[in-house]
Amino acid sequence: MVTLLSHLFIKDYQEYTNPGVRRAYGVLTGAVGIVLNVLLFIGKYLAGFLSGSVSIMADAFNNLSDAGSSFITMLGFHLAGKEPDPQHPFGHGRIEYVSGLAVSVLIIVMGVEVFKTAIQKIMHPEQMELSVITMLILFASIAVKIYMSLYNRTYGKKLDSSAMKATATDSLSDCISTAVVLLSMLVYQFLHINLDGWSGLIVAIFILIAGVNSARETLSPLLGEAPDEELVMEIEKMVMEHPDVVGVHDMVVHNYGPGRMMISLHAEVPGNIDVYQLHDSVDLIEFQIKQRFQCEAVIHMDPIATDDEQVMSLRQEIVELVRQYDEQLTIHDFRMVAGPTHTNLIFDVVVPQGYQKTDDEISAEIARRINQKWCNYFAVIKMEKRYI
Repeated sequence: MVTLLSHLFIKDYQEYTNPGVRRAYGVLTGAVGIVLNVLLFIGKYLAGFLSGSVSIMADAFNNLSDAGSSFITMLGFHLAGKEPDPQHPFGHGRIEYVSGLAVSVLIIVMGVEVFKTAIQKIMHPEQMELSVITMLILFASIAVKIYMSLYNRTYGKKLDSSAMKATATDSLSDCISTAVVLLSMLVYQFLHINLDGWSGLIVAIFILIAGVNSARETLSPLLGEAPDEELVMEIEKMVMEHPDVVGVHDMVVHNYGPGRMMISLHAEVPGNIDVYQLHDSVDLIEFQIKQRFQCEAVIHMDPIATDDEQVMSLRQEIVELVRQYDEQLTIHDFRMVAGPTHTNLIFDVVVPQGYQKTDDEISAEIARRINQKWCNYFAVIKMEKRYI
């Protein structure tokens, strides 16, 4: 159904990185979610009223909260698609993450309410009645929620939407919850064992787990998560394909919402090439990155002495020395400054986030090893952190 509607109402429906297309898909899937969840609430509320089951009633109100979640998701996509303004020059894309977090909070709140209701039902069980209409409604609910999970997960991946992925996870947990409710009704019907309160408790636990997992997924990009490794490798490959570039470092991927990135990096270039030629090459690389990833790119040029065999040979030895100390460490911007009594080796050392040793400890140890191997060479080291 969503695929058919997207073909009918979304122009260029296969251009998933286009902000306008993402916005249209968010509004469409949100509207479909609202309609389906309201219908499920009405059906389950009727089934719960007829059967007297607290677990079905809890499942019904869970669907009502899902309708509210779908509305928040739809509103989030709509606001996230707004054009940049003077107060928000990078756009409003992170609103989508905020809406996903709001959905997660709603799920958790509903889980807590269902949990409390289930505890009361366990302490004070009541008689129930199972009818054919009740069973059909529960079976239909499972089928609808499976469909909702599939289309939200499919388009969540295509659009790289944490809000839609959170909705897909919630829909899948709803399937399990409704299946537990249905099983408890069958047990009551054929074995006369009242598990209604316990099944409601299981439903509450599934809702809470789904809410916590969704919150984690949406909090991570809000806090500033590391970029995808494949994205980093693809950018590095694209930059290194240019003959004027001999190295890449200090890459930072700034995420301002799905489809809204800014990429900055340093490109090592030969120091003996005309600066206008290098500038033209860097402009071309920035343009290609922008076309490929629909983002802004800023590249800083670092000239290195590629025509000096002594410098390049010694650079490679320092690379090996640092690698022997720890393979997680890398160096760049290597220079030699010779003097009458000693030679300074100037370079940067890149350290991964969360590294056990301090910058001073690392710098001192590398400097010690260099001075131990070459008594007239002194290391001047600048420590940096890795952001990819």
